[in-house]
Amino acid sequence: MRPRDPRRLSRRRRRALARVTLRPDGPEAESSPDGSVGSKQEAEVTLPRADLERMWTPEYLERLAGTYWRYLTRISLGVLRVLYTPDSREIALVGRPLVLLRFHAPYYETAAGSGTVTWRMDRGLLVAPNGRGRGYLRISVGKPPAGPADGTDDEVTVTVSSEVTNFYPLLAGWGWFSRVGRVLYRETQLRIHVVVTHAFLRSLANLDFAPSRVGVLREAQRVERGRRVAGRDGLPSEAAPAGEPTTPRG
Repeated sequence: MRPRDPRRLSRRRRRALARVTLRPDGPEAESSPDGSVGSKQEAEVTLPRADLERMWTPEYLERLAGTYWRYLTRISLGVLRVLYTPDSREIALVGRPLVLLRFHAPYYETAAGSGTVTWRMDRGLLVAPNGRGRGYLRISVGKPPAGPADGTDDEVTVTVSSEVTNFYPLLAGWGWFSRVGRVLYRETQLRIHVVVTHAFLRSLANLDFAPSRVGVLREAQRVERGRRVAGRDGLPSEAAPAGEPTTPRG
């Protein structure tokens, strides 16, 4: 085995601005009677409080989502490509027409201590016919509730999770083959998914977030800032109605 270059290791350590601890995975998801499966991976990310305060914005939730897609392309050495359309995100093998998974445009939800981005599954070569339009992929981030010591510690720990729910894998098959197919799916596709997701969560230690390809939440954040300034200056504003969900179209 070729020895690792200590200079590369040193550079990697310098880039690691946070510490990532993977949480034990829950019980391995078994297929439900209708053939759907799911899995969830979680990690605790400990980072400087100043960095968290800087990044705890809707824009960075969108950038976290983009970082996930960028990581898939990088780890596959470009074999997997993420194709953006106004209404979808597609994971393709090299390119169309080999679309492995197609998702609808993401839906974002933000609150004071949490944020989630959800992609509803549409179809793809890895999706069984009875699973089209069902299931979702979701990335969530949450920080602990404020306590008496808040602001005094230099570091804070947030939880980041990646979850797939109600997925109907074509590889698992149906009918008499499903008994063999479910085992085949767990030992191949599911294991690869878990390994890749764990690697993605570990990569968050670099705090290197991809620029937004769409910028919906960045634009919403800019409008909100303008609204607040306008409110202070006594000028009218054009903010969206309170409570209106953020559903990007780009």
